[in-house]
Amino acid sequence: MAGATSTSWLHAAKATAPSLLSAQPRRLSSRKAVGVAVRAEQKDSATESEVENPAPMASSAAESTVKSDFKGGPFTVRSDMIGAVLGGALNVPFRLGSGALVKGYKVENRPAAEVGDDKYAIPFAGRKFVEVANPGPRPEKPIEIYEFEGCPFCRKVREIVSILDIDVLFYPCPKDGPNFRPKANQMGGKKQFPYMVDPNTNIAMYESDDIIKYLVEKYGDGKVPVMLNLGVLTTITAGLALIGRGGKGSTYVPARLPEKPLELWAYESSPFCKIAREALSELELPHIYHSTARGSAKRDLLIQKTGKFQVPYLEDPNTGAAMFESHDIVEYLRKTYALAQA
Repeated sequence: MAGATSTSWLHAAKATAPSLLSAQPRRLSSRKAVGVAVRAEQKDSATESEVENPAPMASSAAESTVKSDFKGGPFTVRSDMIGAVLGGALNVPFRLGSGALVKGYKVENRPAAEVGDDKYAIPFAGRKFVEVANPGPRPEKPIEIYEFEGCPFCRKVREIVSILDIDVLFYPCPKDGPNFRPKANQMGGKKQFPYMVDPNTNIAMYESDDIIKYLVEKYGDGKVPVMLNLGVLTTITAGLALIGRGGKGSTYVPARLPEKPLELWAYESSPFCKIAREALSELELPHIYHSTARGSAKRDLLIQKTGKFQVPYLEDPNTGAAMFESHDIVEYLRKTYALAQA
């Protein structure tokens, strides 16, 4: 069977997030515990039988560098990526930009002299428009979520991650993935996604609606945003937002497992970020997701780190590679981690 080779990262994962295999995180079952009930009878999560099976992309031999003649920048699109970006942009009309703004987002008009060049701001007529927000308490350790890109239930959870501006360690679970899909099943006992583990509270749960409620109560103001609180309409529009990409990111492409998780700066409503996330998902590459929706203070951090704000931005601690541009990220991931197929 073609699949990822065994590495120290996988063993380490079993000793950390899946140390929860031995520590057995509590699966939330009553509102009295933390104000959220897991409704096992409510079907608002994807099961294996519901996953579409698009043909996997051809993979190439592992390399560590990508050379591109395209001179990119914010909101610039390479000609062969226009269709992909337009498909990813369907979330805007269907989800009305849910996941684009951090909770409490607002714009402040300040004198340009008061705003340093290391701050994310929009200059205009001697002034700078500074975007700020009011997120809740930060988790000490990243929330761990087992999911895959082409799943509407998983998308709902990714939206609240961006709205709450929390960092997440994503374990992609594409169909036929040999590593994290079986592990999630072992930990939780169901072939169902998304599955969340909070190492800060030792709580674990299924059901996208319950995950959302838990996160807003623990790391927000307790109020579920309107676009995530419309019942079946939320799920339908989340699914419609994904149709433009034809199930990309849903099915495993044989790949090597990295020693350390990659790091991605992105946010859910960006079509550019979606393209990079799809590749991470189908290659089953675990990654720390630094959410950078509008109003996030991490936009300032990215400017201080790289000299500009642009997403997606990928760092690979396994090779030292770092890059912007979704097409370059996809090409790099395929060349570095995808296994040649007969």
